[in-house]
Amino acid sequence: MKKTAIIPLRKDSKGIPAKNKKKMLGRPLFSWVLAEAVFSNLDNIYVFTDDSEIIDYIDKEYHWTPKIKALLRSDENATDTASTESAMIEFAESIQYDFDILCLLQATSPMTTAADINAVLDKIAIEKYDSALTVVNTHRFTWNTDGTPQNYDVFHRPRRQDFEGLLIENGAVYATTKSTFITSKNRLSGNIGLVQMPENSLVEIDSATDWKIVEELLASRLKKAKKHQRIDYLVLDVDGVFTNGQVFYSAEGELAKAFDMRDGMGLEILRQHQVEVVVMTSENSPLVAQRMKKLQIENIFLGVKDKYAFLQQFVKERNTSFSALAYIGDDVNDLTNICSVGWSFAPANATEIVKQNADYLLTKPSVEGAIREACEWIMKYNCRY
Repeated sequence: MKKTAIIPLRKDSKGIPAKNKKKMLGRPLFSWVLAEAVFSNLDNIYVFTDDSEIIDYIDKEYHWTPKIKALLRSDENATDTASTESAMIEFAESIQYDFDILCLLQATSPMTTAADINAVLDKIAIEKYDSALTVVNTHRFTWNTDGTPQNYDVFHRPRRQDFEGLLIENGAVYATTKSTFITSKNRLSGNIGLVQMPENSLVEIDSATDWKIVEELLASRLKKAKKHQRIDYLVLDVDGVFTNGQVFYSAEGELAKAFDMRDGMGLEILRQHQVEVVVMTSENSPLVAQRMKKLQIENIFLGVKDKYAFLQQFVKERNTSFSALAYIGDDVNDLTNICSVGWSFAPANATEIVKQNADYLLTKPSVEGAIREACEWIMKYNCRY
């Protein structure tokens, strides 16, 4: 049974300009649900968009998985008046209905997890519903405009623990079989199954305030999932960690970066204590590649923009967990990893937002002993295991 997902994205957004590309916890908004889709039971995920920048980003960034593809969406179906169903129909026709289950994922629902997606797919594949969607059980009392209550008796106000509440569509995940979609031309039809998600997934991102709330919810969820164990891997950013963030340029391009020799010795000693060193940077710098070769670091990943998704894949391939990882980062594109790994470190000269979220604030700045300090901390920490 072929399970295919569509993530429809529009270039324009009236509420929050360029919302889909705006960074939430250091990652483009659409990448949150996209990465979860990769690690779900979906077979293919298509980003269907009229934004050529997003298409280029996907082609360059997600080469490590064959699941993700980007397709150009027509201008006609990318206006603010076009329905999502019209985009779904255009997409289905463009791939010649090559699916058994079509899953609609919304980029504006970053709280969606792979487990949520799988639960919706299972409603169809296992429980044999024609379509399914995610909902939230809210215990709020709702009213009609004429002043009459919708879901409770005002003279017998129920206690929260006795109140069944109200199921509300949260707009995160939908799925339908091919046959019911062809017949109804709608995301939902036939016998419909429901999957409940947490109440915090009901927050809609329509304003800067909504954005801040969801960002804090995501950070909190990641931090609560942290577990401490022996550290087997140290993952490091480069600029602002190995270097002070400064780059010297000539007319020919990048000319020089400054590195600290003591950091190299610290990493060598750390490897002798059976901790593997991994370097991950968004830049694609020959200077960095040359320096890491000199340090005999084999795990070097250059040009990685979505560091969290890439690290998820790394964890899966190594059959390890985020709990076994330590991470050193200094800027917003490191934030999600900072919030996720077993132990995260920030140099003394890191950006303020990273300092606020890191588990351990190093006393040394980058290029002045920050990495060496982290290495010594990890070696002492690992002695307890």
